[in-house]
Amino acid sequence: MTAAAPLYEIFALRYAHFADRTQGSNLIFPDDHAAPMPLDFFVWAIRGANEAAGGRTVVLDTGFDAAAAQRRGRVWLRSPMDALRGISIEPAEVRDVVLSHMHWDHAGHWQDFAKARFHLQDAEMTYCTGRCMCHEIMRRPFEVEHVTEAVRAVFAERVKFHAGTAEIAPGVTLHLVGGHSGGLQIMRVPTARGWVVLASDAAHFWHNIRRRSPFSLLHSLERMAEGWLLCEELADGPDHIIPGHDPEVTRRFPKLAGDPDTVRLDLPPTA
Repeated sequence: MTAAAPLYEIFALRYAHFADRTQGSNLIFPDDHAAPMPLDFFVWAIRGANEAAGGRTVVLDTGFDAAAAQRRGRVWLRSPMDALRGISIEPAEVRDVVLSHMHWDHAGHWQDFAKARFHLQDAEMTYCTGRCMCHEIMRRPFEVEHVTEAVRAVFAERVKFHAGTAEIAPGVTLHLVGGHSGGLQIMRVPTARGWVVLASDAAHFWHNIRRRSPFSLLHSLERMAEGWLLCEELADGPDHIIPGHDPEVTRRFPKLAGDPDTVRLDLPPTA
């Protein structure tokens, strides 16, 4: 990238945790069914780091609230909205919010983003409002309130739909993957250390993509596997692909001073 190219800071903000998981519950083909494999939950903030980036701020995924954490047995560490405020991003002022997909742990807090335009793939909206939601097992990863909020935002002309690849800020692109959900999308971001891909649930863990070991909840195994290839094509290396739920993210990347649950992904890993 040249000095004139748009560059962004990227923050991973951990807000919840789920310790009671194993490879047996997370993977279709576990190496060791009993091996611990806890999940962390993140939202991501992308903030322009130079003039070419145009001062843009984008939020990727919006998390869940304390009530949802209690219903679903997760440990809620802090409000993801407060986590954003901790890096001087006021949710009510954010103009662009990307929903990687509409699963319950990625798509809450719509009302906190009063001025935002929401970016969603056509395929994901079709999936979470279509006939497959007549089956309890398929709608289990969704919250009806989140889907209802999405429909309200459509009627308020606040949803920007995409059908594949789209640039939403200078240099920042979205790419349709699917696999884990009907219309899951990933984000590619230019940073000082190169192209970073925020994979969200295209790879819950580095284990998924590096070992070609699929997560247990999926819509299409074929598209999940193809999504791994796309992540690798778009990123500048294995450490430039950021998984959606891996506790290793907060261990490996530089922590924000005074906040061990927020790390910088635009900086090289430290471990």
